[in-house]
This record gives sequence, structure tokens and C-alpha cells, in this order.
Amino acid sequence: MARPVIAKHQVEVALRESATAVAHGCTGKGNDQVRFELTYQALAPNLRVIAPWREWSLKSREDCLDYAEQRGIPVEASRQKIHSRDRNLWHISHEGGELEDAGNAPFATTWQITRSPQEAPDREEQVSVGFEKGVPVSVNRMRLEPVSLVELLNEIGGRNAIGRIDLVENRFVGMKSRGCYETPGGTLLVLAHRELEALCLERDLSHFKQHIGLKYAELVYFGLWFTPLREALDAFVESTQTNMTGTVTLSLYKGNVSVVSRQSEHSLYRTDLSSFTMDESYDQKDAEGFIRILGLPSRSRALMENAKSEAIKSGATR
Repeated sequence: MARPVIAKHQVEVALRESATAVAHGCTGKGNDQVRFELTYQALAPNLRVIAPWREWSLKSREDCLDYAEQRGIPVEASRQKIHSRDRNLWHISHEGGELEDAGNAPFATTWQITRSPQEAPDREEQVSVGFEKGVPVSVNRMRLEPVSLVELLNEIGGRNAIGRIDLVENRFVGMKSRGCYETPGGTLLVLAHRELEALCLERDLSHFKQHIGLKYAELVYFGLWFTPLREALDAFVESTQTNMTGTVTLSLYKGNVSVVSRQSEHSLYRTDLSSFTMDESYDQKDAEGFIRILGLPSRSRALMENAKSEAIKSGATR
């Protein structure tokens, strides 16, 4: 998600400075080169793209370290810490080093912003996230600006070992890759928002939104942010968030997250309907007719199959 933002501002600066080209440091194997360059093409198709990894003789991260050392360019990476890392407000990713072998566990030192479950506190911590029309606006009843809100949730989630992911993914260019990711605040936000939607979103809309979510994730992953389809999907998703106002409280303990409470004035959850105690709001006798109508296709098929079976038996007897 960071790539369209970076590339958009890169293009803005390039045009402001009357530059004729933009550059990026992506390898020729990764997804990011696609995400950067599709943004360039969508916003400034006349800009030339310079990609040293594809144009020079660079073959490895060690080659890049040699290049930097020869020219006195300070970099955080070293031959002892050879990981490729990208960090922003939302997450930090780790690739390379021991992670290139899918059979290796990540080193303890690979993780940067989250504690391990063994190092996390021996007591649970509860955190409440407040939303207005789907947008997170508060943590523990404290209203915060978006950046401060994510930073606080990163801190809370990180100390409780929340948000570590180790996965093998299918890159857009066709190969599989393995990476480790830390998204403590993002994990808490997504889980809390999902629980609020479960409370307030109508059934069919909720189910259809899951299909939209898969397509949206694919668009972002493939670098197709600046497209009419992404804008149209945004309009759909925004329309689903009209009533997503409420508070979700989560319990955090050594890498685990559980739900404590969900509250919203727009909740579609009705105790009088969901309770095992029958009252005037629901007549259980209606269920019989509902089930018979629902089962009509199955009954028709069963009757046909039974009739065919009986005919075969009758013929065999004669």
C-alpha cells in the first residue's frame, strides 16, 4: 500500500523540478518495480524510468553493499544484517538472509518492532478502538489523529507480540517468495473493524463485501492502484461504512487477540431474536414452512431419483 503513495509524490517532485526521469532501487524479481512503474505510467507516462538493478551489473545485495562502500554511501544493511527491509507507519517487512530458505525459522533478531510471546507481559491488556463510519478515531476513549492512533496501536500491539506473520506468497512476476512481516497496529485495527462489521453489516452485503475484498487486495498487490476499478471499488466500500460507528474492545495476551465486547447504536444484533427464549418477536412455527420451501429442490430431486430406482427394480423383477 505504501508504493502508490511513494510513487505519486515522486512523480509530483519530478514534474515540479522539470525532471525527465525517475528512478527506483527495486530488483528485477520483485513486485515493487511493478507497483512503482504502473503508478508512473498512470500519472506521468512521459517520464523515463531508471532501474539500476535491471540496467547495471548488480546481481546481489552484496554487490549493492560494495557499490555503497566504494562511494562512501552510508547504509544500514551489512553482510551480517543482509535482510531487505521496508518500514513505514503500517508495517515492516523482512526478506533475504536466513528467510530465503523456507525451511529456516526467522532469527530472533530478524523481528524489529514486536516482542516475542515469551517476552510479552504475563498479563492480558485490553484495548478499545472507536470507529466513525468505518474510520478509526479513538483508542481507549482517547480521540487521536490517524498517524498518532496507528502509532499508539503499534506500541500496544508490539509489546503484546501481536502482528507477526511468516508467509510464502505468489509474486506477480510468477515466482514464490518468503517474507516475514510485523503489523501490530494494523492487525488490531483490522480485527476490530471486522468485528464491528459483523455486528452492523447486513448478511448479503457482508458476504459480497468479502468477494470485493479479495479483488481489492489483488489490485493493490498487483500495483493497480491508479485505475478506474480501484476507484469504483472504493465507492462501493465507502457506501458499506455508513453505519460502521461503534467501539470494539480486544484482549491481548502473548500474541493472541480475543474479543471482549462489540457495541454500536447501529447494531443489527437483537437479543430478542437471538435468545433461546421464545417471545412475540419470533414465532418458531414459521421455521417449518421456511425449511420446506427451502428444501423443495432437494425433495423434487429425491422423488425423481426414487421413482427411477423403483422403475429399475420393477423392470428387473419382470
